[in-house]
Amino acid sequence: MKLLKDTVSGIRGIEWALSADTQKRLDSLTKPLGSLGRLEDLAKQVVEITKNKNPKLKDKVIFTMAGDHGVAVDGVSAFPQEVTPQMVYNFLKGGAGINVLARHAGARVVVVDMGVACDLKAASGLVVKKVGFGTKNIAKGPAMSKEDAVKSIENGIEVFEDEFKKGIDIAGTGDMGIGNTTPSSAIVAAVTGRKVEDVTGRGTGIDDEALAGKISAVKKALAVNRADPKDGIDVLSKLGGFEIGGLAGVILAAASHRVPVVIDGFISGAAALVAYILEPKTKDYMIAAHCSVEQGHKAALSFMGLKPLLDLSLRLGEGTGAALAMHIVEAGTRILNEMATFGSAGVSERHSD
Repeated sequence: MKLLKDTVSGIRGIEWALSADTQKRLDSLTKPLGSLGRLEDLAKQVVEITKNKNPKLKDKVIFTMAGDHGVAVDGVSAFPQEVTPQMVYNFLKGGAGINVLARHAGARVVVVDMGVACDLKAASGLVVKKVGFGTKNIAKGPAMSKEDAVKSIENGIEVFEDEFKKGIDIAGTGDMGIGNTTPSSAIVAAVTGRKVEDVTGRGTGIDDEALAGKISAVKKALAVNRADPKDGIDVLSKLGGFEIGGLAGVILAAASHRVPVVIDGFISGAAALVAYILEPKTKDYMIAAHCSVEQGHKAALSFMGLKPLLDLSLRLGEGTGAALAMHIVEAGTRILNEMATFGSAGVSERHSD
């Protein structure tokens, strides 16, 4: 618990005072005022987060965390649970969607076993932070003990700290775990108070019958566990997953080091909610990559006041949306650092009123 407390206590508010100077610089560039829209907002946010007036996003890291879920036995996914370890091996071989898009973004992928339901074979690049062999069935009781919830968050913090030593200018979150949209729906429903039907989607592509069963499982989880929406540890322990806790730890650690963190899809959004409950200031360090097809993701982002950058009908997870969005965040900082001013370019400025 000490690592978690120390990390949370180290999170400070972002440097709002830098906003005016950054805006002045943006307004001096060879363009109409505000004409680059959210790219300008992103540039300001990165400056405020990092306290660096000329930030460069060279070292990009995406944390893809894997874990299994006991509720998968209730048929809430279109895929069998053995797909989780199979996909982890695919990540390690560089053949998954996240590998392709991370290469495109110039980011490295850190693959972490937070709670896969089997012993994975040792492989180059695999970080083992296993808390347990999958969670328990949330439709019947708590996903994990409160001690394991804290451990999952602290393991995520440790993974970030290890990578931070190698250099991180911007982080991204990603996930893998068959059945993990079900605990994510439960977390979002518990925290936001939204109806279960409004935050539960088809995940990997289940049919109407399976969707009805999934909604029923989430309702049972909420009824049997009665998680306290204002207690992040309680929510995570009763409704969450080991990879969700790990990602919450990454977000908290990033904020404590003043590193912007790009939030991927639905599972990452649920992890962001846990981090936000534990320390609301983390919201200002988050950048919402995209709006997932999963309707619960919209509810999570809305609750935190985050506006997604992209809407591409994505629902893969893994960190794929985060990889795509990193390009856009970097574009904003490059505009700030590399675009000529009216004075340096010898371009006439707009008429004064």
